[in-house]
Amino acid sequence: MNFFAKDLYTIVSYIITMETTIQVSRELLEKLAIMKMREKESYENVIWDLIEDRMEFSNQTKRNIEQSEKEIKEGKIVSLKKIKEKLKA
Repeated sequence: MNFFAKDLYTIVSYIITMETTIQVSRELLEKLAIMKMREKESYENVIWDLIEDRMEFSNQTKRNIEQSEKEIKEGKIVSLKKIKEKLKA
C-alpha cells in the first residue's frame, strides 16, 4: 500500500467510526447515572435502552388506539353519563 492510499484508508476509517459528544444538563446526567444497571454501563447503553422502551411503548399505544377506534365504530362504548348513572344506582 503506497503512502497516499494508507493515509486515505486512515481518513476513511476515522470518518466511519467517528463519534460525537452531546451536551446534557447536570440534572439529566444524574438521572442517567441512576438508571445504569451496572456501574460500568455506558451512558450510550442507557440511552439506547430508553429509546427501545419508547419505541415499544409507542407501538403498543398505536395498537391500543387502533383497537379503541374499532370498538367505537362497532358501537362497543359506554358514555360517561351512563357510567355515572350506573354508579349512582
